[in-house]
Amino acid sequence: MNYLGHAVLSFEDEQILVGNMMGDFVKGSVALMQYPDRVRAGLMLHRKIDSFTDQHWAIGEAKQIFRPNYGLYSGAVVDTLTDHFVANDAELFPTQGTLAEFAADVYQKLQRQRSYFPERFEPYFESMVQHNWLLGYRSDTGLRRSLNGLMRRAGKIVEVDTAYALFRQNFDTMHQLYKAFAGDIIRYVKVELSLDGTGT
Repeated sequence: MNYLGHAVLSFEDEQILVGNMMGDFVKGSVALMQYPDRVRAGLMLHRKIDSFTDQHWAIGEAKQIFRPNYGLYSGAVVDTLTDHFVANDAELFPTQGTLAEFAADVYQKLQRQRSYFPERFEPYFESMVQHNWLLGYRSDTGLRRSLNGLMRRAGKIVEVDTAYALFRQNFDTMHQLYKAFAGDIIRYVKVELSLDGTGT
C-alpha cells in the first residue's frame, strides 16, 4: 500500500497518522526513540503494514503480473496501483467528494504534526498537498502521475507505460485480489491498534 492506504489504516488518529505516513523516512530502531509514544507506534505500524502486505497471498499473486518486466520493483508497482483501488473502494469512499474531504483532513492533521517530519519527508509532503496525491489516486491521470513519480524515485525503473498497460489488461483480476487483501489488512490493523472491540 502507498500513502492513501497508510492514511486510511491510521483510523483518524493524528499521531498514528504522522508516524504511518512518514514511515519510509525513519529507519532503524535508534531513530524511533526521538519520537513520542503515539508517533512511534505509527512508525512501527507502517513497518507492520508493509510486512503483512508483502506476505499476503493476494499481493503475491498481483506481483506476478509485473515481475517479468519489473523484477524486484514489482512490489513497489503493486503498492502504487493498490491505492487506486483504495481510492475507488465504495465502502471507504462512496463518492469523489468523500475522498476529497478525507484527503483535506489528512493534510490538515499532518500539517499540525509537521514538527516531527524528517527532513527528507518535507518535499514529499509539499508535493502531496500541492498536487493532491491522495485524491489523485482515484483517477487514471493521477495514477499515471503516481507511477511516474515511482519511476523518478526508483532509478532502475526506466519506464512505467508497461506497468499501466498490464494494470489495464489485468484490471478485473487485480480488483479481485485487492478485495481479498483489503478485508484482511483492515482486520489486522484494527487488532494492532486495539480497535477490534476485544479490548486487547
